[in-house]
Amino acid sequence: MSNIGGIMRLAPVIPVLVIEDPADAGPVAAALVAGGLRVLEVTLRTPAALEAIAEMRKVEGAVVGAGTVLNPGQLDRSLAAGAEFIVSPGLTEPLGRAAIACRIPFLPGIATAADLMRGLDLGLSHFKFFPAETSGGIPALKALAGPFGQARFCPTGGITQASAPAWLELEPVLCVGGSWLVPKGQADPAAIESLARAASSLRR
Repeated sequence: MSNIGGIMRLAPVIPVLVIEDPADAGPVAAALVAGGLRVLEVTLRTPAALEAIAEMRKVEGAVVGAGTVLNPGQLDRSLAAGAEFIVSPGLTEPLGRAAIACRIPFLPGIATAADLMRGLDLGLSHFKFFPAETSGGIPALKALAGPFGQARFCPTGGITQASAPAWLELEPVLCVGGSWLVPKGQADPAAIESLARAASSLRR
């Protein structure tokens, strides 16, 4: 996929993954894809993250990106590992310009109108609303979306299988991010595939 909007439309939920053991990466990715969730965000929160991205890229049908990318150096390392898109918790001008220069699909985090204006000034139109629940939840995103009708969102942070449908009902929301698909420390493929099937059936 060459653009972030297309990637966001592949499934209603993007699993946000914290991989501790690279050996888990392939089985986790295969289970998520089998359950209908092709877009996988591997957060750069563990030493295993970059190796996990490379392993997940080997799974047929998986679209693998790097999350928690904080600066251009991490962007470069993520690209070298094979990341197909980049997600950041916030938006700085150095990271934004570096991502745009690389032509990599980029989903920066925003929480305020100023964040959105900075992104729009850089030519971006798709954003991660983060942390979604503690930044005011659905009412806050509705208020932000009003003056920025061209923006599209992936709310992430505190969203669950139960709360996801309400977010997905919002017109500017293309998908949500969720960590509930693969609980930390759990690499049970059957359980992960079951959770993925339930998430992939959510309506947008």
